[in-house]
Amino acid sequence: MSVFKKLFKQTFVYGLATVLPRALAIVLVPLYVSVLGKEQYGVYASLMAFLILGNVLLSYGMETAFFRFINKHVEQKKLVQSTALTSLTVSTILFLTITLLANDSLANFLEFKAEYVTYGLLILALDALAVLPFVWYRANEKPMKYAVIKIFNVCINLGLNLFFFLILPDLAENAPDSFWSSIYSEENKVAYVFIANLIASAITLVVLLPLYIKIGFGFSKTIWKGMFKYAFPVLIAGIAFSINEAFDKILLKYLLPENIAEAEVGVYAACYKLGVFMTLFATAFRLGIEPFFFNHAQSKNAKQTYATITKYFTIFGSIILLFVIVYIDIFKRILIPNSEYWGALSVVPLILLANLFLGIYHNLSVWYKVTDRTKFGAYISVFGAIVTLGLNFLLIPIISYQGSAIATLAAYGSMMLLSYFFGQRNYAVPYDVKRIVGYLLLATGFSVLSFYVFERNLIIGTVLLLVFLLLVFFSEKKEFSSILKR
Repeated sequence: MSVFKKLFKQTFVYGLATVLPRALAIVLVPLYVSVLGKEQYGVYASLMAFLILGNVLLSYGMETAFFRFINKHVEQKKLVQSTALTSLTVSTILFLTITLLANDSLANFLEFKAEYVTYGLLILALDALAVLPFVWYRANEKPMKYAVIKIFNVCINLGLNLFFFLILPDLAENAPDSFWSSIYSEENKVAYVFIANLIASAITLVVLLPLYIKIGFGFSKTIWKGMFKYAFPVLIAGIAFSINEAFDKILLKYLLPENIAEAEVGVYAACYKLGVFMTLFATAFRLGIEPFFFNHAQSKNAKQTYATITKYFTIFGSIILLFVIVYIDIFKRILIPNSEYWGALSVVPLILLANLFLGIYHNLSVWYKVTDRTKFGAYISVFGAIVTLGLNFLLIPIISYQGSAIATLAAYGSMMLLSYFFGQRNYAVPYDVKRIVGYLLLATGFSVLSFYVFERNLIIGTVLLLVFLLLVFFSEKKEFSSILKR
C-alpha cells in the first residue's frame, strides 16, 4: 500500500471518528440555542473553554511523547507504554483530589456555581484517564477501535442531552410527584449539559479499562525523565494553543460589562460553531498525519511526501473555506435556528480562515517533531498566545467578539508563518509555496467577494466556488492522477 493510500485510509477512519461524533454533537447546537438562551449558553461556552485548558494540563504533552518514544525505543516499547500510563494515572488522581477539596474556592474565583465546577473537574479527570488508551490505539494503528469508542461516547452524550432537554420536561410535567420531577429544574438547565458529558466520559472510561490491563502499570524513572523532557515544550505549546482556542470566550466574560457579557459570549460561541467544518477536517487530518510523520521520518522521499501532503491539505481546506462561506445562510438556519444569535455571523469567515491557517501550521510542524526540537513548537505557540491575549485585551473593549475573531486569525496566521520560516532553516522541505499561497489568496479573495461585496448572494457565490474548483482541477490534474495510480 502506498504511503498516500495508507495515509488516506487512516485519515478517513480518524476523520469518521472525529466528524461523525461531532456531526451528531452539532445537533446539540440548535437544541442549546433554543432551550438555554444566550446567557446560559454563554455560561456553558465559558466553562467549556476552561476545560480545554484543563485537558492540556492533565495530559501534559504525553500524547506526543508516547508516539516519539515507542518509535525511538522499540526494544523498550512495553516499558514506555506502562510508564506513560502510570504517570498520567497518578497525576490525574492527585489533581482531582486536590481540586475537589478546593472546589468552593475555585468556584468563587472563577465566578461559576460550585456545582458546575465540580462537574467540570470530574469530566477533566475522566477524560485524562482515557488519553493513554486512545493514544495506544492510534500508535498501534487500530483506527477502527478508536473510531467506534469515540462515536459511542458522543452517541451517549447526544442521547442524554436529548433526554434531559426534550423528554424529561414532559415526564416531570405529567407526573409532578415522580422521580423525574425531583431531578428536573427549569431554572438550571445548563447543568444537564455537564451531567450528560460526565456520564458519557465515565462510560467511555469503563469501556477502555481492559487496555489498562493490557498495557499494565510500570515505571522507569529514566524513561519518564526523557519523555517529560520531550513533552514539556509540547505542554507549553498546548497551553498556548488552549489560550488561542478558548481564551477569547473567557476574556469576553471578564472584559465586557457584566450585564451583557454572558449574552455576548453566547452569540459569539454559537456562530463560532459554524467554523466546525474546517475544524473537523483539520483535526481528522492531524490525527491521521501525526503517526504518519513519525513512521516515515526516515524514508528516502520523506520531505517531498510532506510537501505534497501540505499542498493538498491547503487545497481541500481552501475548498471548505469557500464552500461554507458561500452557503453560510443555509448552514445558519440549520445549526443556529434562533435568529437572536445571527448578529455574530460576521466572525465566521475570520474563524474559518484562522482554522485553515492552524491546519497548515500542524502540517508545517513536522520539522520540529521529527528532529526532536519541540521547544520551537513551544516558542511559536507562546508567540501566538501573546498575540491572542494582546489583541483580545486591546480589541474586546472596543469591538467585542469581532476583536476576538481578529485576534484568533492573527495568532494562527503568525504561527503558520513562523513555523515555515524556522522549518526551512532547520529542516528544509520543498513546499510548493507558489501554488499554496496562490490557492490561499484565491480562496480568501473569493470568500471576501461572496460574503462582503456581494452580500452572500447564493448564485454569485456558487459561480465563484465552481471557478475555484475548475482552476484547482486543471492545475493539479496531472499530479493527482499520478498519485492515484501509485
